[in-house]
Amino acid sequence: MRGEPSCPKCGGRVRAPGLFSDAWQCDVHGVVHPVQPVIPPSVEALDVVVHRTRVPVWMPWPLPVGWLFTGVASAGDDRSGGRAAAVACTGPGPLGGMGELILVAEEIGVGLGARYAGVDGPDPGPYLDVEKPADAKVLAAGRPTPLWHVSGAPDDRAVFAGEALGMWLWAVLWPEQSGLLMYDELVLTDLREAGAEAELVPCGALSPRLLEAP
Repeated sequence: MRGEPSCPKCGGRVRAPGLFSDAWQCDVHGVVHPVQPVIPPSVEALDVVVHRTRVPVWMPWPLPVGWLFTGVASAGDDRSGGRAAAVACTGPGPLGGMGELILVAEEIGVGLGARYAGVDGPDPGPYLDVEKPADAKVLAAGRPTPLWHVSGAPDDRAVFAGEALGMWLWAVLWPEQSGLLMYDELVLTDLREAGAEAELVPCGALSPRLLEAP
């Protein structure tokens, strides 16, 4: 996925707008909002995504003890702006070992969250039993936000989804036991509103999860 834009739904190659179409196209999924090449995590990389996006850029803030920011990806182009943003963080898992978290905010139909979740997309609605009480809650931009388990995800990860600020919010965690983090009522900050605090984000090595196709 590094180096050239890719399909948010499958990670495959996309064709740029041209003479016969003013949209990005995937051979499998048709018109898409392309995922831009992922660059190593840094405050500057985060700043680029924050300033071009039209959706929240969620990060647990403050980060859990020992956790680091390990990458950011966005879907969209310069003309349409960012239509999805994915932030990766890595740190000590609640039951030992290393845990990984990707938070995705996206408009309806983009499909990036479903790709990281490992489910057929583009949206989590069919996989959520919202008639039942929420499985977890986060505080997103100061608002209590319910999240439900996404059914049908691979066994190696825990997936939650809900709605925040009018956009889908996905939380995908590896390994599956790291899903326990979501029961601690994480506080999520939209980095578009973080101002100078964003310069304090501790950075680690790039998470390979951001680069993986399903």
